[in-house]
Formats: sequence, structure tokens, C-alpha cells
Amino acid sequence: MKPVDVVEPVSEPTTPKGMWRIGAAGAVGTGIELYDFLVFGLAAGLVFPKLFFPGSDPLTGTILSFMAFGAGFVSRPLGGIVFGHFGDRVSRKTMLVVSLVATGLCTMGIGALPTYASIGTLAPILLVTLRVLQGFFMGGEQAGAFIVVTEHAPTGRRAFFGAFVTAGSPLGSILGIGVFNIVALATGADFAEWGWRIPFLASAVLVAVGLYVRLSIGESPVFRRIATQTQAVRTVPLWGAITAAPHLLIGGVLVNLGFNLFIFIVNSFTGSYGTQQLGIERDDILLSGLWGSFAMLVFVFVAGSFADRFGLVRVMLCGAIFQVLWAYPYFWLLDTRGIPALYVAVVVAYIGLSFVFGPMAAFYVSLFRPEIRYSGVAVSYNLGAVLGGGLSPAIATALVQRYDGSTGISAYIALGGVVSALGLLLTARQTRARDRDDA
Repeated sequence: MKPVDVVEPVSEPTTPKGMWRIGAAGAVGTGIELYDFLVFGLAAGLVFPKLFFPGSDPLTGTILSFMAFGAGFVSRPLGGIVFGHFGDRVSRKTMLVVSLVATGLCTMGIGALPTYASIGTLAPILLVTLRVLQGFFMGGEQAGAFIVVTEHAPTGRRAFFGAFVTAGSPLGSILGIGVFNIVALATGADFAEWGWRIPFLASAVLVAVGLYVRLSIGESPVFRRIATQTQAVRTVPLWGAITAAPHLLIGGVLVNLGFNLFIFIVNSFTGSYGTQQLGIERDDILLSGLWGSFAMLVFVFVAGSFADRFGLVRVMLCGAIFQVLWAYPYFWLLDTRGIPALYVAVVVAYIGLSFVFGPMAAFYVSLFRPEIRYSGVAVSYNLGAVLGGGLSPAIATALVQRYDGSTGISAYIALGGVVSALGLLLTARQTRARDRDDA
């Protein structure tokens, strides 16, 4: 089948200064998304078992907390369908603003929740409900940011400028880990009582900044063009994505599945595994993640530049192969219980994963025609996030119990790398056609 032509020249060239502002608008939303997810993931591993699931033993409480964490992923595809539909039919920019504000309100709601000691079983029910709503609204965030930034970007620089969106994730991780660690140190023993609420409530500041930045940018020039072509938006966009190129939709799912599987084990599961199984101090876990996020913040731009020069598939395949090769050394290093080994394991993991994550915006945008793009990207990206990242911390915790160690988790991570590679190979013809068009 001949690859569909999805790479169109930008009708109104954006100035370099304008591109930096648009890149910041994309980064701020994904930064808040990762901040919210990371704070919840850290709390799920460290304090939620006792606060919301006190009747369970520590291991079961941790699994239940991570299942609540995963509930936010389950609702993401539905959010992707809804936001994707209106993003293709009404406005890319409007959907980005709505998803940002609604996600922030859910995060603040979690910070205000009473615990099990106050309202009993209603507490975990409300926790899961807010987490599901948070995931629903996040379903339109990353896909929309991918599209808006990349559709504004000049030909031959789409992967680099798309990396601004993915850079928002390590930036959000830095903020999340930093705020979580500072609050934990400042509140001491009170952190488990009320201090944990502060990082959730603090997201209000980030949302206000993000809203200001996003309202300052214009609608995507590509969307403005297709909005005048009534025939292009007459059908349901998601159905168009499913029928036009189902293999591209599946490939998009597989790529993010494998990536999310590893990244959420690194930034969420490692905290509970290190503190509960290995006896590593919480501060060391958090600081290793902080340095890893700084490394990723740099290397996503390196990977984006390489992808513009050498091709999306080649660069992202390097990241997927890295995941397979690093799966066992990652836990071998952790299991030594040494702090230098912990830092090496985590920082190298973040650097290697940057080569999948950095070019990801340009990769997803290259898969679908403009009139079905938001729907196609949102559904494939979010399904991959559900199947890979949503349940990976809970599955990893169960694998520790089943195999009495990290061997099962390492095999699970390596399998994720293989899955990502298969997704890249499945979509290689389309993405290579895009690379040639950009040349």
C-alpha cells in the first residue's frame, strides 16, 4: 500500500521566536501531566497504602495503590476519543486549554481528599474516581501538544521542535520530585499525615502558568487550512483513522506500550521497590530520579536532532534496543543496594529512553492525515500508555512476589523493548516516506 501523504508544508511559516513560544506551550502541559502522574505515583508507593488501604498488608496495600494509579490510564483512551474528535472537528487549541484546566482541578481534588481514617471506604472510592477523571482529561493532552507544535514547525526541524513537548515530561518529573522531596524534608513525620497534600495542591500554580502560555498562541495553521475543507471533516475522524491505516494505529499503540512499560517502572515502581525491598533511603531514590530527569531533558533534544538528520525509525529503534539490553543490568545495579549503582542505573535508563521519547511527537504526527490526526494520535498513544504504563508498576510488584526478586521484572522490561521495536518496524514505511518528504 502506498504511504499516505501526511506531511504538508506549513501554510504560514512561524518565526523562530514564535516557534520557541509554541514549543513552551506544548512543554508546559506535558510538564504538568508528568508532574501530576509522578506525584501520584510516588505517593502511591510511599504513603497511600497506609492512608487509603490501611486494612491490607504492606505488599497488598502497595499493589492496590498502584492499581489506583493505573485507573487513570484506563480512562485515557476514552478521553483520547472525545478530545481527538473535537480536536479534529472544532479546534486543536481549545482542546489543549480544556484538558489542562480540568486535569489541574482533578489533581487539586486529590490533594484535598479525606483519608480512610476519616470517611472509611469512601476515601479509596473517591481517590480512584478522581484518578479516572484525571486520566480522561489527560487523554487529550499529549496528543494535542504533539500535533500543535509539530504542525507549526518548519520542514526538516519537526522532530527537534516536537522534542519540546517530550521535554515537558522530564521537566515535570524534576518539579514533581523536587517539590515532593522538599515537602517531605520540610514536614518530616507529618508528611504522611498532611504533608503529602501539598504537592497535589501546588499544581494550581503550574496550571495558571500553563493557561497563560497556551492562551497566547494561535490555532495550528494546518488545522485552519483543513477547517475550510468541509469534505475533509465530514466523517467521524476516529473511524477514518481506523479504516485508512489500521496498521499505523496498531504500530502507534505498540511503540508507546513498550516505552511506557519501562519509564513508569523507572519513575514510579523503583521508589517502592528500593525502599521496601532493598532498604534504600527514599531521598536517594528521589534524587536519582531527579538527575535522570535532568539527563532526559537534554537528551530528548539530542535525539530529536538526530531523528531530523538520520530518520525517525533509526533513532527510535536505538532506544528500543537499548531497553532490551538495559533491562537486566538496571535491576542488577539496583539489587547491589549501592547508591552509586542506583544513580548509574536510573540516569542511564533515562538517557537511553530519550531516543524513543525525543522524536515521539514527530513520529505520531507522521502517521495520520491532518483531518484524522488528533483522533489517530490520541487513541494510539493513549492505548499504548494504558497497556504499557498504566499497569506496569502493579505488575512489577506482583512479579517481585511471584519470583522473589527482580528477574521477572527484567524479562518484562525486555519484552517491552521488543514490542516497541515491532511497532516501529510496522510503521517504518510511512515514517521513512515522511523523512524523504522533509529532506
